[in-house]
Amino acid sequence: MNSFWIESIEKIKSNGDLEQDTSADVCIIGAGICGLTTAYYLTKKGYKVLVIEKGEIGHGTTGFTTAKITSQHGLIYHYLSKKYGIKVAKKYFEINEEAINNIEQIIRENNISCDFERKDSYIYTSNEEEKEKILEEAEALKYINLESELVEKIDLPFRTLCGVKFKNQAQFNPLKYIEGLVEYILKHGGRIYTNTLCTDIKRENEEYVVYANSKKVYSKYVVLTCGYPFLKVPGFYFAKMYQASSYVIGIETKSKLPEGMYINIENPTYSIRTAKLNDGKNIILLGGAGHKTGEKVNEEQTYGVLEKKAKEMYPDCKILYKWSTRDAVTLDKIAYIGEYSSLLPNMYIATGFNKWGMTTSNVAANIITEKITNNGGMYDEIFKSTRMEPITNKGEMKNMIVDASKSFVVDRIKETKITLDDIQRNSGGIIEINGEKIGVYKDEKGHNHYVKPVCTHLGCMLEWNDADKTWDCPCHGSRFDRFGIAGHSWGRSCHQKFRKLRNARAKRD
Repeated sequence: MNSFWIESIEKIKSNGDLEQDTSADVCIIGAGICGLTTAYYLTKKGYKVLVIEKGEIGHGTTGFTTAKITSQHGLIYHYLSKKYGIKVAKKYFEINEEAINNIEQIIRENNISCDFERKDSYIYTSNEEEKEKILEEAEALKYINLESELVEKIDLPFRTLCGVKFKNQAQFNPLKYIEGLVEYILKHGGRIYTNTLCTDIKRENEEYVVYANSKKVYSKYVVLTCGYPFLKVPGFYFAKMYQASSYVIGIETKSKLPEGMYINIENPTYSIRTAKLNDGKNIILLGGAGHKTGEKVNEEQTYGVLEKKAKEMYPDCKILYKWSTRDAVTLDKIAYIGEYSSLLPNMYIATGFNKWGMTTSNVAANIITEKITNNGGMYDEIFKSTRMEPITNKGEMKNMIVDASKSFVVDRIKETKITLDDIQRNSGGIIEINGEKIGVYKDEKGHNHYVKPVCTHLGCMLEWNDADKTWDCPCHGSRFDRFGIAGHSWGRSCHQKFRKLRNARAKRD
């Protein structure tokens, strides 16, 4: 099954593949909601904008989100108030509220039909041990969001203890929304190239050269909105955040549907909202069952958790959609937005949206547009992308270092315990032949497909994700399909090499 958002529209039109060298004022890498919103604002200001996308428009995180447009980003306000003070927490709230209004304004100005609806948003708990966290969040919000409410009764078909309500938030169909952005950009002289992979960026004289599809794009400004930045240095963003995977199912039920948007604070996490089918009927999107990308998981631990919860809520429900997504998570819970590095003037980045990309993408687009047009930026100190202050979330930092070290070193030297015969059909794993690790996917017919199980970004050892049938990187979240596509695949050469290794072992034995 595919994402509901992607299946709800036709393929979004673009300028096709980049086939020749070209130039622009601004080159934006990534045609998701953040890149396209940035392109929209800059195009409105008269800049010649070019967007390149390695796949299809909106087929990254944007096409697999739950698409809640809210300033209620988990238990963020107690955290911000305690770490940075009430003034910073209030600014964070205000700029995200402004982002909701900005999105609505774009929709109205361009008559975009994207199922935009104002909804109340709730964060809640059903666990007595977690109740104090809700009360702390509500207390912090007395000084930040004066319209927030501490509530006991929540419109959900199961028991809840208490929650915090944010009024007048929103939801929409993100693919229909960015389709409207694309229409405006192309109509006003912008260009968007799909299936165009950026492989390098170099600074020459006073401009940048972006290398993509063996062609060159010359531009004064470069903006990276590609989710997880592929440039390792300078910036070192791979060391300041990690990737988290989560799952979504779309269900149909005859029961009465809840009116708001909901998310709980305990594990497992469940995110709940409605979505409108093209025939006008509403379904429920139930998301959650998250984990760090690269951890070994199976169907029961991911989609199975969501399906069990769906059946508890609505015994008559029918599952229509299933999909998963990955989000970049920063260690201090705040996105990186602004200059990519002090060593690279006129290059900007937006990453680490911590699963709240709908409002944060608009925040980022406005900050970067302001920097390009006026050499300034709103809320610089909150989202400062080059910050390297000590991380207070020491637990996350420790876990991330352990994960990376394990994948860099331990997984390369430890003995692989499974053999080719242990791998079931439509599953995969890493085996070892003559001291060399080989990734194997066994298809439903029993045919084996071999890949080099090493991420091409940092060289980490990949892990097999049995829920999505993908190879995932535990260091920074890269994902490769079962055949190794979208990264380094050995293909035929790997198959031949594997046969030689196996035959050599057979002769030795």
